[in-house]
Amino acid sequence: MKYGLIGLLLLAAAPTALAAENPPVIPFDADANFIRMPDNMYLGEVSGVAVNSKGHVFVFHRGNSTGPAYSATAAQLLEFNENGTFVREIGHNLYAWSFAHMVRVDKDDNIWVADKGSDMVVKFNPQGRVVMTFGRKLEASDEEAHPLEHPNPPLPAINGLFRQVTDITWDPQGNTYISDGYINSRVAKYDKDGNWIMQWGDRGTEPGKMNTPHSIAADAQGLIYVADRGNRRIQVFNGTGQVQRIITIDVDAPPGAQPVIGNMPNLNAPVKTQSPGAPWVVCITPGPGTQYLYASDAFPGRIYKLSLDGKLLGMLGGGGRTPGKFGWIHGIACPSENTLFVGELLNWRVQKLTLHPDRAQQASN
Repeated sequence: MKYGLIGLLLLAAAPTALAAENPPVIPFDADANFIRMPDNMYLGEVSGVAVNSKGHVFVFHRGNSTGPAYSATAAQLLEFNENGTFVREIGHNLYAWSFAHMVRVDKDDNIWVADKGSDMVVKFNPQGRVVMTFGRKLEASDEEAHPLEHPNPPLPAINGLFRQVTDITWDPQGNTYISDGYINSRVAKYDKDGNWIMQWGDRGTEPGKMNTPHSIAADAQGLIYVADRGNRRIQVFNGTGQVQRIITIDVDAPPGAQPVIGNMPNLNAPVKTQSPGAPWVVCITPGPGTQYLYASDAFPGRIYKLSLDGKLLGMLGGGGRTPGKFGWIHGIACPSENTLFVGELLNWRVQKLTLHPDRAQQASN
């Protein structure tokens, strides 16, 4: 991607934001049983969680799977009311279902999902009817219908098609931004009617380039925050793809911390997916008023609260399996500053968190 003079000046005027050396630890209560499943229904890996204007919670998970251990269909979208009681399944046996990745709800309570397996984004209206689709899954009859390769360098991205799509957000004008993804390393932009506008980004480490744009969110001014997971940073763009600032969460793992699964990460590895502070998911609280940015990492398994300019305001949690601990947070819904819903891959659950920043204590990092 080429930058003009204005973009370079903006980048120079907004240096990388670094986390505080000793951020406060935010106390919180965790309800690991808020979501109540019907009898004989079970959650699998929870890849996404979202909340609408009524407080209903939407869970996109890799349960209800059918087929062999490899290439099973593993995607199901469930709705729960504000008390955690099951309401309905949305999109039962939907054509796009393959491997769940993310669910989001827009300002009009439309429900959007990104399915990594089918390379599709689907928009449902509040009644649960499909009203718009993006991308196209490979058909069984297609010659290229097999697991996608990861060539290095990646093949050029194609307008309107995705390669392991990850997430969705919208600006105040109703434009849609889609992060894409594990193979492509770009953001795709559509207008409110679903018409293609543009894309930006490519694989790399330079400002504006990405390595697994894994999650995406927008603030009230229309700035786009991309969790550039493999590069261990959050890049902030304007609506046409110019870098405004880059946020890094520079914290160490606590002494003695161990991954919930796998060996200790190599912190010197070129891809930083398992490094402390590497953002797996981002969420921005709604306005009006001050908005806050939440992000999570896989190791040591914490959630970070930041201002939109990148100041680390606090952190909470850690890796584990008991309530209040986390096993690879993959989805966060943040309907208010002090209420979070988190979906975990390894623990197959959604936890409702109530934060108490007024009781915060300084970390002993």
